Amino acid sequence: MAKKVVTVYTDDLTGAEAEDVGTHTFSLDGVNYEIDLTGDSYDKLVEALGPFIDAGRKTGRTPRTGTAAKRATPSASQDSARIREWAKENGFQVSERGRVPAEVREAYEKAH
Repeated sequence: MAKKVVTVYTDDLTGAEAEDVGTHTFSLDGVNYEIDLTGDSYDKLVEALGPFIDAGRKTGRTPRTGTAAKRATPSASQDSARIREWAKENGFQVSERGRVPAEVREAYEKAH
């Protein structure tokens, strides 16, 4: 008998299935939280927390425990490199590292 295991990644905020889901952690009032988000949902989280992060003080990093965070697949990071290159050629400002903004990804997808 053959057995096939299928892993489906879903965005905890929207419930949408996607391949670019990443696990993110944050803390509030001494309680640690972990959430799985796509790039668009992560951008919303960063946007919502941005004013509080800017006004707050860093106290260090919390060591990770348990299972390792989900990482982007090699093809996803290669896609990001291609998108970054295209964005620079088309007048978008993108950083050399980190997440490619959703609006840049959308513009890239519309152009291709």
